[in-house]
Amino acid sequence: MTNGTVLSSRVRLARNYEDLPFDTGKKPEEAATCISRTANALALSGLGDGFQLIRLNTLTDTQRKALAESRLISKDLLREPETAAVLLRHEDAVSVMINEEDHLRIQAVRPGLDLLGAASACFRVDDALSRQVAFAFDKQLGYLTACPTNTGTGMRASLLMHLPMLTVCKQMGNVGQIVAKVGLTIRGVYGEGNEALGNLYQVSNQVTLGRTEQELISAVTAVGHQLKDMEAVLREKTFTTSRVTLEDTIFRAWGLMKFARIMPLKEFFKHWSGVRLGAELGLLPVSLETVDALLEQCQDANLQAQAETTLSGILLDAKRALTIRKALK
Repeated sequence: MTNGTVLSSRVRLARNYEDLPFDTGKKPEEAATCISRTANALALSGLGDGFQLIRLNTLTDTQRKALAESRLISKDLLREPETAAVLLRHEDAVSVMINEEDHLRIQAVRPGLDLLGAASACFRVDDALSRQVAFAFDKQLGYLTACPTNTGTGMRASLLMHLPMLTVCKQMGNVGQIVAKVGLTIRGVYGEGNEALGNLYQVSNQVTLGRTEQELISAVTAVGHQLKDMEAVLREKTFTTSRVTLEDTIFRAWGLMKFARIMPLKEFFKHWSGVRLGAELGLLPVSLETVDALLEQCQDANLQAQAETTLSGILLDAKRALTIRKALK
């Protein structure tokens, strides 16, 4: 019985130039300075190979949203597309977002539970830029940021986790308390309010001040292992005591995903979770890689980008169903 509850690890570093005011997103001249300075610094550092400078105002709304759905940029970067940009290296999912809440958000994403790998990729870029430019830094406080909760290391470490049994068994309230005790937070990645579509959650540190980068990575990693073990215990128990009910849920999801002709987004998330659980338990003839790829491919903007046309309503839901059927064929 496999357990791939951690889909990915992400690390972000918030950095600001010492001679520019915060919140350049609404100030075109200063935003332009921020973009050109960052691109030039990365090029001069010798680390610029493979990075593509993308100005968000050169993309369509669909293309911008597709980048956010793929988690290559944040949704916050979309707020001021006229002044925002990203230096993106697709091959290893490393990006430098420019003119978001801070001047720079350096981000790296790695598959599975690999916060150290994501952090290493971020710090390579951070070190390269630091040799060319000066960031706002205080000896006592650390890196200065637009939001006080990011001051200090400026680092956010997070895990994307699939926790279906903890959700079904109504244990997420207890999970929230466990996570909060060590200064972390957990929230649904998709959905509104307390909703967690696809039983997908993000675990991350709440504050960065007063803790080293290694301490933050260790804390998030330790909680990731704890939640992974808790989920595994519930899966084993349910598989033993209620196997027929569990299998029925999984195979119903499998049938709908394989044969449905129309698949609304919320319904997709529900069935995606069942199919992923079935793949993890070895009940379905599909790899986790295939199922996880659908998470990106089947979101609205990515579907429209694939179709190279604007889709909505039943046409969009039909395109999603077709994409799923092709993947699970």
